[in-house]
Amino acid sequence: MSGGKILALAGGVGGAKLARGLARKLVPEALTVVVNTGDDFSHFGLHVSPDLDTVMYTLAGRDNPETGWGLAGETWNFMEALEALGVETWFRLGDQDLATHVERTRLLAGGKTLSQVTEALSARIGVRHAIVPMSDDAVRTMLDTDRGRLEFQDYFVRRRAQPVVSGIDFAGIADASPSPAFVAALNDDGLAAIIVCPSNPILSLQPILDLPGVRALLAGRRAPLVAVSPIIGGKTVKGPAAAVMRSLGHEPSAAGIAAFYRDLALDGLVIDTVDAVAADAIRTGGAEVLVTDAIMRDAEDSARLAGEVLSFARSIPCRTG
Repeated sequence: MSGGKILALAGGVGGAKLARGLARKLVPEALTVVVNTGDDFSHFGLHVSPDLDTVMYTLAGRDNPETGWGLAGETWNFMEALEALGVETWFRLGDQDLATHVERTRLLAGGKTLSQVTEALSARIGVRHAIVPMSDDAVRTMLDTDRGRLEFQDYFVRRRAQPVVSGIDFAGIADASPSPAFVAALNDDGLAAIIVCPSNPILSLQPILDLPGVRALLAGRRAPLVAVSPIIGGKTVKGPAAAVMRSLGHEPSAAGIAAFYRDLALDGLVIDTVDAVAADAIRTGGAEVLVTDAIMRDAEDSARLAGEVLSFARSIPCRTG
């Protein structure tokens, strides 16, 4: 397999970083990034899409590398004014970021789909590669925890991912459909590889995979499916992936990631050098393994890793039949 189109599944900071690297290696028409929307929510009457915005800002080169979310050079006058009125501001919207949510909400209220809105916003800030929501329908990640049932942002931001998770479901997913561009990318005869980014496998990627019809389309794929492990040395670079995997009975390790994706018949897994000892066992399970430096410290690291992932995927033969 050489050339061809690439479909990346992403969510959160790790997904955005690899998407940035892929965008540096691929022409716009060769890459589609499908992004989790299970963490979307309404805040101050606005439709906020945190993962879509993180990917969009990162590909535009406008992300804040210190926080991993929001925009560089942000100001906080709106939040400070709300605080002066005694309003809770646990989910902070910067002044520039606020404009994105206002315009998204306006366009949605005017009858545009989330796909159409995302395409428009991406183009306006200079993103040339396709960023696609997983669905135009509302899907909301809900968590059962030791502090009760929580919406995702309540768990992740307000409570800083401290509650212990005992269960998870995606409200509305049974009635949701994959977005048209997502389905088109999966069915594209020119699809050369599907890359599962190093995002939280449960909170960021499972909502995408659990959409009705997605696993069936993946089962019938010809293109190789390659995942990049977000777990390095039993930990995550950022976020609660390891803790959530452990609390839900999954081993937070490179081997545990391979096991988590086993039902997808993974063709390849990229793991960090510190986890090289697990490579043979993962290969025994049926997936090829690339061992490399999987930490993306900056944009150059993202591009390097993306190049290695693409070369690895291209070395795996397409499926037949």
